[in-house]
Amino acid sequence: MKIIREFLVDETAATAIEYGLIAAGIAIAIITAVNGVGSKLSSNFVKISTSLK
Repeated sequence: MKIIREFLVDETAATAIEYGLIAAGIAIAIITAVNGVGSKLSSNFVKISTSLK
């Protein structure tokens, strides 16, 4: 019984999962931002390349 009570009271795994979810959310935000900036830079380089020809 004592082991079961200790298992139910222990919240360290829940905290680790929460931090993992926060890190995943931040990673998705960074990837989205970099992808947007990358496509804008690509179009700018195409415009510059076209104007130099």
